[in-house]
Amino acid sequence: MIGKLSGTLLEKQPPEILIDVNGVGYEVQMPMTCFYELPSVGQAAAIFTHFVVREDAQLLFGFNHKTERALFRELIKANGVGPKLALAILSGMSAEQFVQCVNNGDASTLVKIPGVGKKTAERLVLEMKDKLKDFGHDLFTPYSDNAVLPPQEDPTVGALPADDAIAALMALGYKAAQAQKAVKGVKGEGLDAETLIKEALKSMM
Repeated sequence: MIGKLSGTLLEKQPPEILIDVNGVGYEVQMPMTCFYELPSVGQAAAIFTHFVVREDAQLLFGFNHKTERALFRELIKANGVGPKLALAILSGMSAEQFVQCVNNGDASTLVKIPGVGKKTAERLVLEMKDKLKDFGHDLFTPYSDNAVLPPQEDPTVGALPADDAIAALMALGYKAAQAQKAVKGVKGEGLDAETLIKEALKSMM
């Protein structure tokens, strides 16, 4: 099991990164709520990971905090939720926001996430309410247990940040037309892909 990676961030292509650890490059998929906190390309980074082995692939998922990884692991145990859907859920909302939805029985907010239908949302609320009642205590570790080194401003901006943002949203399960509309609706000029993704996700939640 690969539980943590520390190295140099080589590429950031939401929702995936490439991190060099002693000459070995690891491709890691991350929820966008974690992606936003990463340092710039070329900087040192450290992330907690969850390793998924399938018949057709071996996948690594990364998180800034053990809290987020613990929630991801609980999500993929839920009926009808796989790693891709868990990634989409934690991209659309933070760990705390998800727990709040579950504790409040707020299935209507969860339905806005791609791949989460009404039945899945209601089942998540029902299945996870008891598991998440001790959020921050028994199941989760404190947020001070942070894997990510302090982020720095990234001076580089992608040539086509809107295209990158749309591609990232589609990778998270949104339909092309929905992704394009959300990105186009973001106000502001000269925004980088990460900002576009963040604001587009906000508008859809």
